[in-house]
This record gives sequence, C-alpha cells and structure tokens, in this order.
Amino acid sequence: MATSAELKQKIRDGQYDQAFAKLYAADPATVAAQRDRYLELLDNFEKNFGTGRTVSLYSAPGRTEIGGNHTDHNNGVVMAAAVNLDIVAVVSKNDDNIVRVISHGFGKIDDIDLSKLTPQKGEAEHSASLIRGVAAGIVNEGGKVGGFDCYTVSDVLRGSGLSSSAAFEVCMGAIFRGEYNDNDMEKFNQVEIAKISQYAENVFFGKPCGLMDQTACAVGSAITIDFKDPTAPVVNKTKFDLAGKGYALCISDTKGSHADLTDDYAAIRSEMESVAAFFGKKVLREVDEQEFLAAIPQVRKVTGDRAVVRAIHFYNDCRRAAELCDAIKADDFEKFKELIIAGGHSSFEYNQNAYSIKNPKEQGVPLALAISQKVLEGRGAWRLQGGGFAGTIQAFVPLDLLEKYKAAIDAVFGAGSCHVLSVRNYGAVPVTPDM
Repeated sequence: MATSAELKQKIRDGQYDQAFAKLYAADPATVAAQRDRYLELLDNFEKNFGTGRTVSLYSAPGRTEIGGNHTDHNNGVVMAAAVNLDIVAVVSKNDDNIVRVISHGFGKIDDIDLSKLTPQKGEAEHSASLIRGVAAGIVNEGGKVGGFDCYTVSDVLRGSGLSSSAAFEVCMGAIFRGEYNDNDMEKFNQVEIAKISQYAENVFFGKPCGLMDQTACAVGSAITIDFKDPTAPVVNKTKFDLAGKGYALCISDTKGSHADLTDDYAAIRSEMESVAAFFGKKVLREVDEQEFLAAIPQVRKVTGDRAVVRAIHFYNDCRRAAELCDAIKADDFEKFKELIIAGGHSSFEYNQNAYSIKNPKEQGVPLALAISQKVLEGRGAWRLQGGGFAGTIQAFVPLDLLEKYKAAIDAVFGAGSCHVLSVRNYGAVPVTPDM
C-alpha cells in the first residue's frame, strides 16, 4: 500500500516500467509516455480528492472483434482480443459508503450512494447507472461493496467499436473485487466480472447488449467465446504476439454516421431469428446447419433470401472464429490472415452490413476496405468489424507497410483516422510493479 505521493515516486524511479511494458508495449518511448500518463492521473486525483491518501491503480482494456461478426446474438461463437488502449483508475477507499468517480474530460462527478442498489430514476444511460449496477451485481453474487474515491482517464476510442463502455464497467468490477473482496479471482473471476458488467448495462443502463464486449475487456489476450449457453459462456484464451509476427493491428475510422442505423442492426438479428423460427427454434445456434441447408428452398419462401444468406454467414463465421483461434495456437499466421479476409468477404457479401441500403451513396466502409486491399493484398488482411454499416474497419498490416497504409487511409478519411494498436494479454487488473 502506498500514498499517492509515494506511488508517484515509485513510477518516477522506474519501478512500474515493467508493468507498463507488459500492458502497452516494451519500447522505451511507450513506457515513458505511460509513466507521464500515470503521473498526470495521480496529480489529478490529488487535486480533486486531496493528498496523503492511500491509493491503488487499476486498468481495463478496450477490445476489438476478430471473428464471429454478428454471431453472438444468436448464441454463436466469436473471437475477440483486448487492445493496448485502456481506462486507468486511481482509487482510494472511503468510509462513506459512497462511490465518487471523476472521468477525465467529462467535467462532472458520479456520486453513487451504495445504500441504493436498484435502478434510480433518471440515471439510465449515464455512467452512474453502470457503477451502481456493477455494485449491485457484486452484492447479488455474495460479494462486498463499499465506498471509494476514483479518478479515471481513458484512451479507448469512443464510437470506434473498441467498447469504451465495457472497459469502464469491468474496471469498476475489478475495483470492487480488489478493494472489498481481497481480489478474489476464484469467486469473481474475469468471466464473472464480465457477466456482472453485462447485468449492469442491461438492467441499470438500459442497453440490451450481449456478453462479448465485457468478456473480451475483462479477460484480455485473444479469446474465443462460445455462447451456446449464454448464461455460462465457454471462454478459451490464447496469447497473441502480433508484433512478434512483424504486424500491427490497425483500426480505421471511416467517419460515417451511425444515425438512423438502428433498424439495419436490428434486421440482422431478427432475420437470423426468423430462420430459426422456421424450425421452431429461438436462435440459429439451436438449428442444425445441415438441416437448414437442406431446407433452403422452403425457408427462402417464408423468410426471404437475405435472411437465408445471413444465416449462411452465421454458420460459416462461427466456424471461422474457432479456426482463427486454432491458427494462432498453431502459430500459422498465414492461415489466420486467410480466415480474416474470408470473414470480411462473408460480412460484406452474405451478412450485408458494409453499408446501409437506405443511403447507398455513403459507403465509407467499402471504400476503406478497397483501399486496404489495394495496399495490403498478398501481404496483410482486412475486414469490417463490429455492427457495420458505418464506423470502423480492421486490418493486420506488415510493419514495413504501416506508414504507407496509414497515409492511404488518412488521405481519404482525414488525419488520425488510422489507429495503430496491438493485442494486450491482460484484462481488467490491478496495476502493480510485479505483474
């Protein structure tokens, strides 16, 4: 345990350099930048909550989807990975039974009285509801909660498909686990923290999200998640040394508007479920693929052809998600890239979520994919990610092509549109010198 002043001195002395290298990247420039970032975080904590406080540090990463595009909502299989952008929190317990959280750049304080662990009027869709919901979820599972003062800073890109809200939720879960439950990794393992975070978002925040985002942020590394039983998802984790392969992960923002896309997103799920309903099932995971393929002539008459090809995408991309993880474990990066490109084609051609048919003139995602193919064909891999229709694409770029690729994307979509990331092998964790 250390005061904020003592912790700052340890960071200045380089005692946290090893932790920063593991969480972010091992190059000296990145470590130095994180040293400065954490020192500034601690300075801001002291300005708002006073000096001399005993404090702890926590970090939770953003995540990127790698395989299984639009498969989780029909109880399919996905592959995702944590990235080296994160939310970092400095925390000090208090005796008030009140959680106070200041998020850098938002100009307000969340003030949550933990004697009230039910959804509060007017709090939905605000960060306070997530904190209260996570606390309620901890208590519901037999854990303890209590007050703390907290200052956070995040570089998880908002609106970029990297799950900034999930990172915030699992960070709060890690704090309650660490500060009030002896960091019990058995009772409150990473998947349990993810499920508690999903509960907070569903019940308190009011968003009916799946479990992929929270699980990927909580667990870290590259993972597959099998949602056959969504109450008990099966998670397989593998380390992914992308830099060791000589590649960078690029997330490129096409700057498209997400307005008026709710119907497009909802149609994917409803059409997949309409195919399941043809067989008397709720979701496609419950329908045997061979039975579906044999019945296509009858199914298309009831559901329409787009629902059928979206169902084909579901089965293929579930299979690919598992194969992607197998390729990483087998150290077969060429196979991994082939699967990424195949999944991208499936999303574009079968799932049909590269652009909205309501606004065919706006096709930023297809344009970014076309640029990616032009620069990377034969060397890298590219795909749309997340909900689609607008937003971001993903590319695995050889380091010797990185500057050329960034320049090509930024020339079309604006400076800073291409974000260079790496896979992080830690989930939601306390940040300590010996991690």
